[in-house]
Amino acid sequence: MKNAEPSQRQLRVGEQVRHAVAHILQQGILLDNLLKNMVISVVEVRMSPDLKIAICFVSPLSTVHNASRADVVNALNKHSRFIRGEISHSLRQMKYMPELRFRLDNSFDNFSKIDALLRSPEVARDLHHNDKVGD
Repeated sequence: MKNAEPSQRQLRVGEQVRHAVAHILQQGILLDNLLKNMVISVVEVRMSPDLKIAICFVSPLSTVHNASRADVVNALNKHSRFIRGEISHSLRQMKYMPELRFRLDNSFDNFSKIDALLRSPEVARDLHHNDKVGD
């Protein structure tokens, strides 16, 4: 059951939590110098089957003070209880507020690697060669 697809309810609640967390991060109310004036994208939120744990995949789009992306995620995890309390106002319909766990999202990095591979001369040569063979 570990690889089961998320239920419709998990997806819906995950999207609601994603919007609420993104709103809190956008307001800039976290009193942390590392997170101040930083743009953080909440890419996805995956809910546990019992809806008590929310894993938030984030991607810092800009870093300040030469902070690494891992430092940003650690700072968010440090403030996760505060963020949980803040999102409880917009998610009143939930019986339990989920515990927030922040993880670094690497999908943007993967997309750029794939894009670079597709633009490489070797792939372009192979694509051009296949076009001539098909004629």
